[in-house]
Amino acid sequence: MKVDINNLAGGAMAERINRELAKVAENVMDPNTKAEAVRTVTITLKIKPNEARQMGQTDIEVKSSLAPAKGVPTQFVFDFDKEGKAVMKELNLSNDKNQMAMNDAGDVVDGTGTSPNPKVVGLYK
Repeated sequence: MKVDINNLAGGAMAERINRELAKVAENVMDPNTKAEAVRTVTITLKIKPNEARQMGQTDIEVKSSLAPAKGVPTQFVFDFDKEGKAVMKELNLSNDKNQMAMNDAGDVVDGTGTSPNPKVVGLYK
């Protein structure tokens, strides 16, 4: 018995394998994914024979499993607002005027070095 995989389903299976391999190549070359992550291409042939066992209805499935995008690191600070509700804000010290930090004197300042309007009371205790 010999099945020509290149011509199986009129060449559709080979076409789908190549499409999934192209996705793998794009994923490998994406700098936002982990280089060493394993990528897989899975080919599934489902064959359901008829009662007489003379024919089999066949479904071909080709799928890839790619590396997910790397996480994007950041930091949050947590405190309570005037009503006692928990709040959080991203801590980004890249001169964002809306970010809280401490200056060399120990005062709370925004990303530009200016003392902020006291909205979060816990930061000023």
